[in-house]
Amino acid sequence: MPLTVPMLMPNAAAGNLSLQFEARAYAQTVVSACASSTESIIHIYHHLQDGLADVVIAGGTESAIHPITMASFASAQALSRRNDDPAHASRPGAIDRDGFVMGEGAAALILETEEHATARGAKIYGYVLGGGVTADAYHITGNDPEGKGAARAVTQALEEAGITADQVTHINAHATSTPVGDPNEYVALKKVFGDRIDEIPVSATKASTGHLLGGTGALEAIFSLLALRDRVAPPTINMTEPDPAVPFRLSGEATPLGDGPQIAISNSFGFGGHNAVLVVAGTD
Repeated sequence: MPLTVPMLMPNAAAGNLSLQFEARAYAQTVVSACASSTESIIHIYHHLQDGLADVVIAGGTESAIHPITMASFASAQALSRRNDDPAHASRPGAIDRDGFVMGEGAAALILETEEHATARGAKIYGYVLGGGVTADAYHITGNDPEGKGAARAVTQALEEAGITADQVTHINAHATSTPVGDPNEYVALKKVFGDRIDEIPVSATKASTGHLLGGTGALEAIFSLLALRDRVAPPTINMTEPDPAVPFRLSGEATPLGDGPQIAISNSFGFGGHNAVLVVAGTD
């Protein structure tokens, strides 16, 4: 078929959006596994900061539900085996978690300079303050059990945002519900936040959405912005018995974030050792 190559190109989504919206600043595809769309938002933030565009569509999508893909992830022992109860299979932070549930979908944000947004009368949901991108250089699929790369990504993001760890009021964790991934993320965040990590409201939203792989970072950036807007951390469903090795402040109920300025980080970690962390702030 003459359209086989366009149907298979990793950059097809970005190219088609550029055509649809006549977006000419640039069209770029970031391929960093599950960190892809968070990393793309960070790239676009820098692009806007450099004055190379006024407004950009940022997001991610991936269609991975296919027999080969599912068999491969299952063989890598990354997927939950609770096939008889898919609605309760993804259990981030729970002691009986056994892997993630594959999801499919897409998410996109409109990122623009504040000047451009104000001029066109746009509704502003929040602000991107910065981001951090690092690599574990540890294992092709496993993340560093000491969390050094992930911790450096969080630290970079906070430094670029010009804030301290004490100012973070909410975390959207990567939290895929894999046996090794969840505690390794906790170890990484403990390095940055110290004992305060046990006090910050954390949401593990993949329990509700499934894992969208390349699309998940953009979706969780949206969740983070809306959480700050509404001053409510989303619930983490399917929490059975908490794992002592993952003592995040996870709740099966929506958690009020309280008064005052709201700042969140959204974590995305991918096969290949990719770490991407985004910092966003509320509008007040």
